[in-house]
Amino acid sequence: MALNPQYEAIGKGFVQQYYALFDDPTQRPNLVNMYNVELSFMTFEGVQLQGSVKIMEKLNSLSFQKINRIITAIDSQPMFDGGVLINVLGRLQADEDPPHAFSQIFVLKPLGNSFFVQHDIFRLGIHDTA
Repeated sequence: MALNPQYEAIGKGFVQQYYALFDDPTQRPNLVNMYNVELSFMTFEGVQLQGSVKIMEKLNSLSFQKINRIITAIDSQPMFDGGVLINVLGRLQADEDPPHAFSQIFVLKPLGNSFFVQHDIFRLGIHDTA
């Protein structure tokens, strides 16, 4: 398989769709369709999960109801198997919490005429200070 020349458009479109679903608590359960039952991995704030069932258990356990999100940058790269590597940098505020910087990395793998999230790493940019 060759490099996908549409990697930038795929990355930006995916990020828009993903966060539209994630940021709406009534739509968040639909994220299950973006992950594979066995082949998807997520690291959420250092906690490693495998498979769509475990990933959705984690996402559905998040208690906030409102998210204000600002995307600072979306950087995408093509992968040699036709997939897309995506790095998202931004700022989010959950409910009435203070806003925090965040980083999220996705690896999209081709599946037929579409993609699934094979890897997803999320981390808030919170630094402990003495």
